[in-house]
Amino acid sequence: MQDHDQYRLFLHLAETLSFTRTAADCHISPATLSRTVQRLEAATGHRLLERGPHGVSLTHHGRSFRRYAAEALDLWACYHRGDTVDDLSGHLRVFASVTACESLLPDLLAPLRTTHPRVRISLRTGDAASALALLDQGETDLAVAALPDRIPATLLTRQITHTPLVLVQAAGATDEQTPDLDKPFVLPRQGLVRTAADHWFRSLGIHPHIAAEADGHEALLTLVALGYGTGIIPGLVLQHSGIRTRLRQLPASSGPGRLAIGICIRRADLHRPLIAAAWAETQPGQSSRSVRAAPP
Repeated sequence: MQDHDQYRLFLHLAETLSFTRTAADCHISPATLSRTVQRLEAATGHRLLERGPHGVSLTHHGRSFRRYAAEALDLWACYHRGDTVDDLSGHLRVFASVTACESLLPDLLAPLRTTHPRVRISLRTGDAASALALLDQGETDLAVAALPDRIPATLLTRQITHTPLVLVQAAGATDEQTPDLDKPFVLPRQGLVRTAADHWFRSLGIHPHIAAEADGHEALLTLVALGYGTGIIPGLVLQHSGIRTRLRQLPASSGPGRLAIGICIRRADLHRPLIAAAWAETQPGQSSRSVRAAPP
């Protein structure tokens, strides 16, 4: 159907944000792709894309239309083939940090892969602090992320594990057995770990010297290994770090707390067959797994 062809082109463009790349991948001319977008904008009555000097971006209406187009294609595929749930297909976009990809996703996504082998999974990694924002903006369908105390009403979440926040230094930096709070710290630039760290410092009545900030926990550990200061990091990240041998965990009688880690989807997407299947198949088991910090 012509509308569905237009939806597929738009969804591809929404992923690449490049008229040139989408046109090449889909074997059409950039002019044809531009006309397709213009027809969709005329039909919806809204501008779907912003074209500026810094490239292409989705508007608010563009993000909403992307969700609609993805849902329409999922439903059409099921109707057209008369699929049962075992024949489900489609494209599931997943966001997780590098650590979550290594430690959690293989077990979480294996049942979905087994039950619905025709579902294509695209995996995006990045700063864990961005996960819920990307989900809310329609940039991803399912996210594995740290869960805030107050979950937005627009999201559905399911806790799958938890991890303590630990203090870590470069191996051999000092011989101290307890953290020296007067020395420099390396902290995440934003996110729940930064919020917990700031709250911990306030509870202790200190104003830390912040020597460096990082976007992403893995980047933070690199700065710690280089000797910039003491890092505050989820124990799960430390356990799975590729530079674990260059770091050491500091014992602390009362640390910054712990994080709950969970699976998140948009509540409005639960009626989509593909999202409903992903939500059902990513069950963590009878009880949440507890992830302990690596020994110091």
